[in-house]
Amino acid sequence: MGNTDKFEMIASSYDTPRNVHIAKVSSDAIRDYLEDATQKSAIDFGCGTGLVGMNLLNDFKSVLFLDTSSNMINQIKHKLAELNIQNADTLCLDFEQEKRSDIDADYIFMVQVLLHIQDVEQLLTRLYDVLNPGGHLIIVDFNKNEEVASDLVHNGFDQEELKELMTTIGYKEIQSKTFYTGSNLFMGKDASMFILVAQK
Repeated sequence: MGNTDKFEMIASSYDTPRNVHIAKVSSDAIRDYLEDATQKSAIDFGCGTGLVGMNLLNDFKSVLFLDTSSNMINQIKHKLAELNIQNADTLCLDFEQEKRSDIDADYIFMVQVLLHIQDVEQLLTRLYDVLNPGGHLIIVDFNKNEEVASDLVHNGFDQEELKELMTTIGYKEIQSKTFYTGSNLFMGKDASMFILVAQK
């Protein structure tokens, strides 16, 4: 996954008040789109230190925390052990490079992950394959922001363009909305975030 080296370095200092707040806002938005999820499995994809997934542990039967950064995964393992969490597991995997047929889920959620992905279509296709029939993919990310210029990340996404791409992959019942706006939110710029929900 993109920028793994960077995340390896910042894992131990990632849980800043700002990141904790964004995770809370994002997990609250995700919760609004869950349907009978207490009997469902979920993957927190590109989970980082698990800030979003930890907020949603009680909403699912089980949560798999998946990330390419072993240091990030170690942070989650420590949290799970400390709290004696029984309904969660971790997996360190570069999903862009390696296909796995033994992973599936009813829900996959990814918060500020897609902007780090080089081949967006390939990743969304692989996630579609991982979803169980009728399963949901929930994406939280930045709206396209022309003020952001970076070689490391996309400068956000156009919701309608993303919906069109996902429709061609096979996703259906796609809906999205902007749900949060903040200052100094994205690469030092004011920005807004959207949530997009799609079904297999």
